Amino acid sequence: MQKINIAIDGYSSTGKSTLARQLAAALGYVYIDSGAMYRAVTLYALQHDLLEPEKLLGKLASIELRFDLNPENHKSEIHLNGKNVEKQIRSLEVSRKVSEISAIAEVRHKLVALQRSMGKEKGVVMDGRDIGTVVFPDADLKIFMTASPEIRANRRYKELLEKGDSVSYEAVLQNVRHRDNLDSTREMSPLKKADDAIEVDNSDMSLKEQFERIHAHALRVIAQKEKAPS
Repeated sequence: MQKINIAIDGYSSTGKSTLARQLAAALGYVYIDSGAMYRAVTLYALQHDLLEPEKLLGKLASIELRFDLNPENHKSEIHLNGKNVEKQIRSLEVSRKVSEISAIAEVRHKLVALQRSMGKEKGVVMDGRDIGTVVFPDADLKIFMTASPEIRANRRYKELLEKGDSVSYEAVLQNVRHRDNLDSTREMSPLKKADDAIEVDNSDMSLKEQFERIHAHALRVIAQKEKAPS
């Protein structure tokens, strides 16, 4: 079967990672969570008191990231300098700082180059903020996901409670709105819908309905690629 690259962009807590994992599993593709990469760099900055850009830049070369498959849940999980940090990067503390770290040009240059290298052979589903506009501008299928801030905050709030974090809904909603503003207004690679992306508002959409709709799009694109003359 012809392989394609699929780019999924959108606001925080729109379920980009869930959809990307589902598509990758259904198509037999590799799933890459670009947001986890920025979160891992943010975690490193927090752990080493490097939140000021000039301090972090001197240590970027010391940051090594890779994704390994967890044999227990069959999910690709991120490792920071050899350590699995999948759980640590999902904390609200990291969420509060990740948009600021992501806005640093040198951080984006480092991670975009790594992300592009991962998609050279195609057969990749990658989600993030600038995948369809910057990382894979020639992706065969681009999705842009959105939902109301209140619904996204409620999803994130429930997720954090299930993990045992002590947070308030108001704090999560404030964080969602803050991140929306930072992601959309940053100077380098701001969050925006690619001109050729399919927009999906999943405010009132079930995970099953969302997956079936996008999976059908992917299969149509793959079929068109297979019919196209080489």
